[in-house]
Amino acid sequence: MKVLVADDDDTFRSLVIELLTEAGYEVAAEINGRLAWERLQAEGADIAVLDINMPEMDGFELLRRIRTDDRFKDMPALMLTIRAFADDQVHGYDTGADDYLTKPFNTEIFLARIKVLERRILKKQ
Repeated sequence: MKVLVADDDDTFRSLVIELLTEAGYEVAAEINGRLAWERLQAEGADIAVLDINMPEMDGFELLRRIRTDDRFKDMPALMLTIRAFADDQVHGYDTGADDYLTKPFNTEIFLARIKVLERRILKKQ
């Protein structure tokens, strides 16, 4: 199972990579939405973990592109961001996020939510 991670914060990106790798996932990580989109186009992925505030292309725009691409439109996506306001969360869900988790986050809850998204994929297979 391959997880695409897009986060411009080095600390959080490294933490997410480490958590996912230790949990047995293959991880493709990028520092902004544009690079993540290019990598997704080239390599594909099964799940996306997206920050919102990123240079060049934010997480909302990246998620919009994912949802309008026939190859990836059903890919589960988790927004992982510092933006905790209800309006941001609603906008994330309206844009197509399957889940929304704010930073800082509990690592066990993060991995549990990834497992939920993984189960959704496995049920479709």
